[in-house]
Amino acid sequence: MSAEDHNTGHVRSHNEVDSQVKEIIRLIRKLVRSRELYTKELIRKYQLSASRLHCILLLNEMGPIPPSKIAQHIMLNSSTVTGVIDRLENEGFLKRMRNSKDRRVITIALTEKGRELANNAPLPAQEQMIDGIKRLPRRERVRIIQALRTLTAMVEIENSNPSRQPASSPVMSSLS
Repeated sequence: MSAEDHNTGHVRSHNEVDSQVKEIIRLIRKLVRSRELYTKELIRKYQLSASRLHCILLLNEMGPIPPSKIAQHIMLNSSTVTGVIDRLENEGFLKRMRNSKDRRVITIALTEKGRELANNAPLPAQEQMIDGIKRLPRRERVRIIQALRTLTAMVEIENSNPSRQPASSPVMSSLS
């Protein structure tokens, strides 16, 4: 069985497709690994996780905001953000404020210690990538966006049906 290249109409062999799949997976893993190494360095140097740093930097940029906005911006679920906020509050980096007549409404703000950390914190891991992406020609950025949308759509489809078991694949097995 072979896959057809829609751009050229050429038929590609299993070996070529498998090789390309392996390279895509290898590159994704390399990106994930670089984030893991960055996180380990943050913890070692600053006793701070990437999520906690992102929370501090977001609050420094946006000012006081509700936890739901923090969760939305740093792409974590609310229970995870609650834990992040609890730890940062216990360490004196931020505070919970009740500013409305409805005491249930909470806003999160940086303390002076939090602002100091935000102003001296290392840049998030993606800053280097952001700078590189900005330097790419528009056409290349559009290609990357399209490719990433295709990949994330594949993951979203798989995640939407958790009972579905992943198919056994010799390519994936060889990558483990």
